[in-house]
Amino acid sequence: MIDLHYWPTPNGHKVTLFLEEVGLPYRIHPVDIGKGAQFEPAFLKIAPNNRMPAIVDHEPVDGGAPVSLFESGAILLYLAEKTGRFLPGDLRGRAEVLQWLFWQMGGLGPMLGQNHHFSQYAPEKIPYAIDRYVKETNRLYGVLDRHLADRAFVAGSDYTIADMAAYPWIVPWEKQGQSLDDHPHLKRWFEAIAARPATKAAYAKAVEANPNHGQPMSEDAKKVMFGQTAANTKR
Repeated sequence: MIDLHYWPTPNGHKVTLFLEEVGLPYRIHPVDIGKGAQFEPAFLKIAPNNRMPAIVDHEPVDGGAPVSLFESGAILLYLAEKTGRFLPGDLRGRAEVLQWLFWQMGGLGPMLGQNHHFSQYAPEKIPYAIDRYVKETNRLYGVLDRHLADRAFVAGSDYTIADMAAYPWIVPWEKQGQSLDDHPHLKRWFEAIAARPATKAAYAKAVEANPNHGQPMSEDAKKVMFGQTAANTKR
């Protein structure tokens, strides 16, 4: 059994995408980040960076004590190696997946996250910041679109953890000031993943965990989310 400490963020969705694809038994423990649940001592023991998601695998392949992990990219890699799914075993195939997984972790996620913040959540609209991150989002969409011109999925003909990592960040494309019609290869890839039964099941978990998913963030939640320092996140 895997315990998934989860809130329906793009990084949280990555893990449910994988788990629904492979059918591993798991149970969701909602962590309401708008109310500060990510700062509770029990959660910080497994996720010291107080971010979504984290897992505890009670049945690791070595038969030892439970394994806890934070960081969505590390979780995807761990689960892929545990199950032997969605990560090629050959040198070149594995390298292709990993370079795009790290591209998402180091570029696509952080840049689109800043886009969301300044365009959707910042208390004042800063034109330079919005323009900066909308343009960078567009550049990254273009990178992915060009890469997908001659392949079905990010790492080739097969769906992998590289796709699972990137897809949730593209879901809110309208809020990012983008149009999928401007990126036809990306759009084709996006629609193919959206149609997968496991993707639909994974996104259904979002509403189960948070019935208010998709609603505007409250001012109190913004204070919790965006007012963090080393001092005020201690518990």
